[in-house]
Amino acid sequence: MMKETLVVDGMTCSKCEAAVTNALNEVQGVNGVSVDLSTGNVEVEHDNVDKSVLANAIEDQGYDVRK
Repeated sequence: MMKETLVVDGMTCSKCEAAVTNALNEVQGVNGVSVDLSTGNVEVEHDNVDKSVLANAIEDQGYDVRK
């Protein structure tokens, strides 16, 4: 299992956290998601999912992932 930390801009509340978490949990191979609203860090545990796939899932919800 791998861990990837993404920095996401625009998350401000629990609804934002839920939207990002749910979107990532829909990605095949994602095993766990942890969101820290205060830092914008999203930690994803996954089975070798490409970072761009994870970023796209978040961006599809209207948030920006720092490159």
